[in-house]
Amino acid sequence: MSSFAVLVLNSGSSSIKFGIYETSGDQRTKLVEGAVDGIGTDLGKFWIKDAEGKKLVDETPALPTRAVAFGLVADALRSGKFPSPAAIGHRMVSGGPTVLENQLITPQLIDEMERYTAFAPLHTPIAVYIMREALRLIPGVPNFVCLDTYFHRTMPEVVRHLPIPEEYSSMGVRRFGAHGISYESIVYQLKDQVPEKLVVAHLGNGASISAILNGACLDTSMGLTPTGGIISATRTGDIDPGVLLFILRKIAEATTDASQAADKLEVVASEKAGLLGMSELSNDMRDLRDAIKAGNAKARLAVDKFVWTIQRWIGSYFVELGGLDMLVFTGGIGENDIASRTEICAGLGALGIVLDPERNNVRGEATISAQSSKVTVRVIPPAEDLMIVNHVLGLMRK
Repeated sequence: MSSFAVLVLNSGSSSIKFGIYETSGDQRTKLVEGAVDGIGTDLGKFWIKDAEGKKLVDETPALPTRAVAFGLVADALRSGKFPSPAAIGHRMVSGGPTVLENQLITPQLIDEMERYTAFAPLHTPIAVYIMREALRLIPGVPNFVCLDTYFHRTMPEVVRHLPIPEEYSSMGVRRFGAHGISYESIVYQLKDQVPEKLVVAHLGNGASISAILNGACLDTSMGLTPTGGIISATRTGDIDPGVLLFILRKIAEATTDASQAADKLEVVASEKAGLLGMSELSNDMRDLRDAIKAGNAKARLAVDKFVWTIQRWIGSYFVELGGLDMLVFTGGIGENDIASRTEICAGLGALGIVLDPERNNVRGEATISAQSSKVTVRVIPPAEDLMIVNHVLGLMRK
């Protein structure tokens, strides 16, 4: 296949990230990258950098709506200042129970994925909006959806099936997982060094952990939606359903509208819980670490809960995998928060995990385990855009 450019669009609840990659054979070269951050605020940021990191665009526009935000991206891409893409790849957290494969995007496919907004309520609305706008504003270019759930399709039925009445299971309610493109990229980067028994902890604003056996997903912490699993910045993680029922009844005392009550519960569980809810301070680990240094007990408890939860998951995966060869930290916290890695691994000595404090004193890719550690511990940044480009090329060849 001859050289051409692929545009990658990766939307979040309040941001749109993008990159343009030149592809030729097995070569992947990033030409430009950019983002609009702060959607829904008057304090937005819009930037574009070239391959050397030079800022080509650096603005602070008001971004009251996603339409305004994506309009800036589309105008820049159509300005003639950047390579025109021959294909576009979109990251999608979940396509629901009927869209399980990466594939060509059509208006009908977008409609189908939109039916299951509840499976990723913070991400799906903006993702489907951008897909429609990309088809409209950049006509004649094939668009492809790349699903976070795709990597987790190898989980066995006993892992995927939820202990609920069959009438709800038949509606597609099961464990799907998330962050799959990140996990897939770690396996891809390890190449022939992929161990038999691997655990990857994707720790960022959203956090999850996966057990990977011979390069394929065996289990993952997130469930039907990204709200499940370990606690993260603003999400509860796994929690006794009775707690949610208690909160729902309290909400129902103020509103008799069932839909409104459900929406309010969703906000509590997905946007006001986790590190933010426990600390009553911030959802940013950097803020919490500063608060801990200042003696803030709630910040300390929130981070301790985060660490404890992760330790429990890693311990359970040790049993599920029948041992552990390698533990990988990735994501913003996993790559940059030295203290979190230290605290997590400090409680895993029974699994044979021993960190080297000097090696661990690093941000970015590194091997941080001690020589005496029975388990190799590494830090590897994810390469989600690269995986999306690879999927796009594979789909185009088909």
